[in-house]
Amino acid sequence: MNNLKAGSNLEKVLRAGHFAFTGECGPPKGANVAHLKEKIAHLKGIVDAVNITDNQTAVVRMSSWAASTLLIQEGLEPNFQMVCRDRNRLAIQSDILGVYAMGVRNMLCLSGDHQTFGNHPQAKNVYDIDSMQLIALVKKMRDEGKFMNDEEIDGAPKLFIGAASNPFADPFEFRVHRLGMKIASGADFIQTQCIYNMEKFRAFMKMVVDMGLHEKAYILAGVTPMKSVGMAQYMAKSVPGMDVPESLIKRLRDAGKGKVAEEGIKFAIEQIQEFKEMKGIAGIHLMAIEWEHKVPEIAERAGLLPRPKVA
Repeated sequence: MNNLKAGSNLEKVLRAGHFAFTGECGPPKGANVAHLKEKIAHLKGIVDAVNITDNQTAVVRMSSWAASTLLIQEGLEPNFQMVCRDRNRLAIQSDILGVYAMGVRNMLCLSGDHQTFGNHPQAKNVYDIDSMQLIALVKKMRDEGKFMNDEEIDGAPKLFIGAASNPFADPFEFRVHRLGMKIASGADFIQTQCIYNMEKFRAFMKMVVDMGLHEKAYILAGVTPMKSVGMAQYMAKSVPGMDVPESLIKRLRDAGKGKVAEEGIKFAIEQIQEFKEMKGIAGIHLMAIEWEHKVPEIAERAGLLPRPKVA
């Protein structure tokens, strides 16, 4: 029952001024949770919280709230993700109350990938509200103790509210303003899309700092280690809003056979070292999907361990 009383560990780490470190885990495509438990075992004691994705890429998986509950049972703190694609406002508010009652204390508010990208392209999307409205709704439920229709809530869900930011989508100059709108809507922390173009990200963060947004929300830089040249090429050409410089693809290619994955990890560690020193960055979000067993090694080599203990 302690989980139901405790606040967000991630929030405490950030408020104490520590460099935060979050991980990510995709729920299984089925009810078999053995592999999920195996994956999260690599993250226990290593990260401050673990994002649990919500039917990512519009592919059917176990619900994010159920996988989040399993994480709590295994002694990890989930960052519950919710997309607007699949729920109307009744289901959204119902799930928010449910996850809070089950011990979830962090929530990431997302639009969600369009269903045509996934394995049920004929599905009807909902988008009753968008991600900006979802952020504002969670804040209203938390701070005012009211539903969207202004009715009183019997037990407000005190969630630490997160949102995503893609610094690289076009038009580039607008991205910082969209981030500002999410923060104004009520986001307490931000996790960015995975970053590869460091030069462009430095320019983005300069705009963030110039606007003072880093003083209004905690910004966690997204890191995804490259496993192969093919992965880098696919992300460069086929993933919308992704910016993978040709210089990075060349670096991976030049590493030689059998050494590409190590080069990808080296680049990720170099990024983390720079983010530690970068003004406005409060931590990193490591997305090592299906590569969770590498997270402890990356954390060790990047100097992220041991994690701080916060009361």
